Amino acid sequence: MSRRLLALLTLLWAVAAPLSAASARAANAPVLLPVANDPTVSFSFWFKVGAQNDPAGKEGLAALTAAMLTEASTKSLRYDEILDKLYPLASSYGSAPSMEMTVINGRTHRDNLADFYPLLSEAVTAPAFKQEDLERLKSRTLSFLENTLRFSSDEELGKAVLYGEIYAGTPYGHLVAGTVDSVKSITLDDVRGFYAKHFTRDNVVIGLAGGYQPALLEKLQADVRRLPAGAPAAVAAPQPKPLQGVSVTLVEKPATSTAISFGFPLGVVRGAKEWYALAVASSWLGEHRNSSGRLYQVIREQRGLNYGDYAYIEHYPNGGVRTLPPQNVARRQHLFEIWIRPVPNETRHFALRAAVREVDQLVQRGLSAADFESRRAFLKNYVLHYAATTGERLAYAIDDAFYGLDEPHLTKFRRMMDELTLADVNAAMKKHWSVANLKIVAVTPDAAAFATALADDAPSPITYASPKPATIVEEDKAISTYALKIKREHVKIVPVGELFAR
Repeated sequence: MSRRLLALLTLLWAVAAPLSAASARAANAPVLLPVANDPTVSFSFWFKVGAQNDPAGKEGLAALTAAMLTEASTKSLRYDEILDKLYPLASSYGSAPSMEMTVINGRTHRDNLADFYPLLSEAVTAPAFKQEDLERLKSRTLSFLENTLRFSSDEELGKAVLYGEIYAGTPYGHLVAGTVDSVKSITLDDVRGFYAKHFTRDNVVIGLAGGYQPALLEKLQADVRRLPAGAPAAVAAPQPKPLQGVSVTLVEKPATSTAISFGFPLGVVRGAKEWYALAVASSWLGEHRNSSGRLYQVIREQRGLNYGDYAYIEHYPNGGVRTLPPQNVARRQHLFEIWIRPVPNETRHFALRAAVREVDQLVQRGLSAADFESRRAFLKNYVLHYAATTGERLAYAIDDAFYGLDEPHLTKFRRMMDELTLADVNAAMKKHWSVANLKIVAVTPDAAAFATALADDAPSPITYASPKPATIVEEDKAISTYALKIKREHVKIVPVGELFAR
């Protein structure tokens, strides 16, 4: 990063950050980021509702309701007419439903504000709820569940199963999109009722950023008052069952490679000092889409087994299409997760062992002083890329409000990189990370053979097409016999066609 760009990003943060923190301190207060010289205006409507609020048997209702606001007709316009009006404006709005929050956002050039804002406002406050729109959106969701998720991306499939396994029996225990049976059962009355209960003026936080005038905020607040009244009862924070030892779910699917994810629940959330300490350790293991992480070096760089290997301490959906962390997927319970991108089937056991062993060794030995200094210096600059636009800074400010932060997360992130010590990082790992209790998911063919090998802790030697250095060969011996300690009764096999059905 050039010094000029670094200075510019730092200045932009300085302009926006104090306002977001002040807004976050008051419940339901608007989140405001005025930037006088910004020619665009960004909007957010954060509704305090998500998949955790889905009624039993109607999983996916929150997501479908959000889509019926932003991808469907309003009382005055059909959806195709809305798209025709948005196109010449080079503007858009959409919804981002997640587990605990649903954010409807929009962005336009301020010269087009007079034409754009009525479309956005009506989408939120005056949806038409037409049957044909619901059928179209249900069909798309079913195609995602039955086809795209099961058969298009083994990586996303494995992560979805991992989350379902870890949070089974809690409000987090199903996909945001729902299940095949539940989506089929959702009716227009279900959508209308859910909207009336949860998309209310008492359950929304509005966000506004960019080059707007005070009159726009007044108009926005007045329009929000047209929403139904009421504040639904809060959902208790999820309490996932403590993991007992190492358990494995193998998704049986014909494939030439194996996608692996593993992890465990993590109750530490951003804002806590320990979160930033764990962020340093996680970054050392494998920053998303970065090649400097230890897992990347061991599994890809030195052995050429896959495309990349990364670690996370927060929910990170759609990692295959992202380069930086997402916004507006905040939640009260996260997980520590390792993502091993697909490896050749014959190396699946070895790759799993290599990744678990690296986490184990890191927790036991701790980061070295040199690695600690390197990672915190890297992160202090790297997080400046997380919110390069006004819209992204607004999204982070909404998340700050969710977590109740008095200091913006990204500002504190940089400050903590100066204040944390090596002892802080190593102590946080010892307290919150352990591979003794672990959930593993692999999408793989011939799952029965893999299950037997895992339960037997059978050696998994690896061969290469060309010779490797002696140091790698020697380390391979240790990896190939690393004990995962998996009992046969803790390994289950699930055919891919059965997933997300009900």
